Amino acid sequence: MADKTEEAGGVHFPFPFTPYAIQKDFMAALYQVLEAGKIGIFESPTGTGKSLSLICGALSWLRDFEQKKQEEEERLLEAGADPLNNGKDQAPCPPPSCQQSPGSPRATGEPDWVTQFVQKKEERDLVDRLKEGQVRRKKREERLRQIRHNASLKFAAKRMRQEDEETERLLRLSRAMLAAGTGPEQLACGEDELVLAEYESDEERVSASGVDVDEDDLEEEHVTKIYYCSRTHSQLAQFVHEVQKSPFGKDTRLVSLGSRQNLCVNEDVRKLGSVQLINDRCVELQRSKHEKKSVAEEEKPGRRRRLEPRATCPFYSHKQLQLLRDEVLLEVKDIEQLVALGKEARACPYYGSRFAIPAAQLVVLPYQILLHAAARQAAGIRLQGQVVVIDEAHNLIDTITGIHSVEVSGSQLCQAHSQLLQYTERYGKRLKAKNLMYIKQILYVLEKFVTVLGGNVKQSPNTQSLSQAGTELKTVSDFLFQSQIDNINLFKVKRYCEKSMVSRKLFGFTERYGAVLAPSREQPKLSGFQHFLQSLQPGVTAAPAAPAEEGEDRAPRPASPLMHIEGFLAALTTANQDGRVILSRQGSLSQSSLKFLLLNPAVHFAQVVKECRAVVLAGGTMQPVSDFREQLLACAGVEAERVVEFSCGHVIPADNILPLVICSGPSNQQLEFTYQKRELPQMMDETGRILCNLCNVVPGGVVCFFPSYAYQRQVHAHWDKSGLLARLAVRKKIFQEPQRVNQVEQVLLEYSRCIQHCGQAGGMVTGALMFSVVGGKMSEGINFSDNLGRCVVMVGMPFPSIRSAELQEKMAYLDQTLPRAPGQVPPGKALVENLCMKAVNQSIGRAIRHQKDFASIVLLDQRYARPPILAKLPAWIRDRVQVKATFGPAFAALRKVSPAFLSVPRTSHPPAPPRPAHSRCLPVFPLSTVS
Repeated sequence: MADKTEEAGGVHFPFPFTPYAIQKDFMAALYQVLEAGKIGIFESPTGTGKSLSLICGALSWLRDFEQKKQEEEERLLEAGADPLNNGKDQAPCPPPSCQQSPGSPRATGEPDWVTQFVQKKEERDLVDRLKEGQVRRKKREERLRQIRHNASLKFAAKRMRQEDEETERLLRLSRAMLAAGTGPEQLACGEDELVLAEYESDEERVSASGVDVDEDDLEEEHVTKIYYCSRTHSQLAQFVHEVQKSPFGKDTRLVSLGSRQNLCVNEDVRKLGSVQLINDRCVELQRSKHEKKSVAEEEKPGRRRRLEPRATCPFYSHKQLQLLRDEVLLEVKDIEQLVALGKEARACPYYGSRFAIPAAQLVVLPYQILLHAAARQAAGIRLQGQVVVIDEAHNLIDTITGIHSVEVSGSQLCQAHSQLLQYTERYGKRLKAKNLMYIKQILYVLEKFVTVLGGNVKQSPNTQSLSQAGTELKTVSDFLFQSQIDNINLFKVKRYCEKSMVSRKLFGFTERYGAVLAPSREQPKLSGFQHFLQSLQPGVTAAPAAPAEEGEDRAPRPASPLMHIEGFLAALTTANQDGRVILSRQGSLSQSSLKFLLLNPAVHFAQVVKECRAVVLAGGTMQPVSDFREQLLACAGVEAERVVEFSCGHVIPADNILPLVICSGPSNQQLEFTYQKRELPQMMDETGRILCNLCNVVPGGVVCFFPSYAYQRQVHAHWDKSGLLARLAVRKKIFQEPQRVNQVEQVLLEYSRCIQHCGQAGGMVTGALMFSVVGGKMSEGINFSDNLGRCVVMVGMPFPSIRSAELQEKMAYLDQTLPRAPGQVPPGKALVENLCMKAVNQSIGRAIRHQKDFASIVLLDQRYARPPILAKLPAWIRDRVQVKATFGPAFAALRKVSPAFLSVPRTSHPPAPPRPAHSRCLPVFPLSTVS
């Protein structure tokens, strides 16, 4: 269809077809948000063309913005060509510090343009000085934060002195042994890559060079652009295809970003599998390429030294990357097309796409990259003055919390300690003193983490039974004090792990010699160096590593456990007041864990909203919006006046949806599925009778959501025993949501085939009934469109488990930090309701998926009739809800609308099978699905 240009709010929006009225309103509201530099919360139901509205609205604004900017630049250039300019363009009034005092002498005879030039130059110099002062203040605050971290307790200074004395003793012994001629043993082929290089801290590097290197110093200027984020690569690819079909598809410079796992074209690196391993290996190859030349240049002419050949990536060529960058900007490409282009050009798509960011107009990326500061920096993303659009933003708070929350098990801690100790035993003679010092600190930290859980690093974690079981929650400071690591500078340890890549070396070591190295039967004679290493851990005796025998079956390990522990250390150093550490002791040490929990996700989102020109949070269902306003935006320092909400209705006719709240069943049993009542036999029987009645009148597919897997199994077993399941099977073939991810697609395919076959064959069986779970694999990212979902039933309200220590701490934190308005529930209680209704809204949105779709939504619980709960439903559902106190009128309304459903014209093609579930970030507070 030919492109059309629509006008909304005085702005012309190119569109591939005639847009709906709600799409015009959406684009106009989006344009105003971007123009005014505000924070927008946009809700547009699935099937209303949200992606196209975002594309055409945002790119129309960018088109006009660039045009205005170009006109302004041309005007300034013309004004600058005429020095006098006839007095039309006056310099802005300089700040007081730049203004001339009345009594100061002034040079006579100076033209006005000279005075204006001097004033403008002084203004620019003042701004530059202010920026430099701001950078210095940030660096100073960071240093002070590190100092406060290590000086939080009175006796920390004493422990620090003890640590310095121990370090000095370590350095002296290391130098003495090296001077005594205790040479390192000969390494086997390929082992040289496993030995840590000499480590030099940032402070030493700066003091030696006298120059502070700015890591963010990029030559190319970043143009104004739009960063579009979504959850998964498949959703991003779908968005890119929409851009290609839009009127902006040929003229937009678009770049698709992804992880190395998705973009790497080096097969030797890709086969590592794990994201962390691929990242580390890639960085190591680039470092080898850059260090090869510097090592050769530092060689003195009078000395000969054999340089070991070091592998580099053949796809990392600056010339080829520049060519790939130009190809990326030439036309719109998705991830798959980018990878194919990289293979053809023999250039890395990962780095090529990042080189294209400065000149791009639209950058498409998973929002995990944008929401993590370190990932943004690594990708070369600059948010200053840019526009960020976060699609599928209903899980934004949970995503930020999940990204910055890390859990490590007792088994991982013990394994990392054992591997690192044996690595040191093997290569200790080749390690420099600085490496030994930091390795000793890491070993000490690992041992103390195991001790605080009640275990011992000298024993197997699987055989250690803990005397105390339960969950304990600590602040970060209390945890560090209890673990007795408050004297360790975790900032430096974290930095060492990042720069030295010790976890990568350790993984290569365990891959070569086995994941867990058992001590030999005969205790070998220890050298002096090994005795010295044993002094670091008194009483620990570890045999030297021996190569694994050929043919030995070793279980593949995705990554070194130390890689995961590094994330835990990083979390401990990022948030102190807003973080908690959960000590979970579960009988055995291997099952116990330490978890860092982020209570305030706004800490990490504040930088995004502060730097960006405008931020748009969009989704099909954004209710309840209060979470975004209070927990995210207000805590991030966003004024209420800057937040704009937009919610549009659905494109379906009012008669195409029937939302019902049923308060009682056929036998007048009150429906209230609380934890105390939902397991009663009469409650389960009443639910079964309601489903039987629904299945008798609803054609096609019926999807029934339960609050948890455990409750679904319990109800299914009860119905099977009572014979009610057999009655249901007369009208609908019954399917259950599998708990294993790899079985979901097969179950959905069989469900779709059954509905299609029953629709064609006729007979007693009219379709299929799917038992699903709220928060499970079918409650989000699945299309139950057309006959696949003519009715969605919600059994009860899926409140999260109030017994969760994480949820209780989060509730207490919100009660303390958020203000409570008169007449409103406490913020902690509101959080529980919002988590429940957010899950409900995602589940019931599975049915209506396009303009001609139709379905009924049945909410089985009288608590849904409460006004505060109804207010948290999406507007297009809330405005059409019918509350039925008894089952008779509800069933009559459903029977009345069912023939109308059947008479609606159907599409000429059979319904497509539902899409398999996308990989997504699960909520940090699991719903009661995990019983």
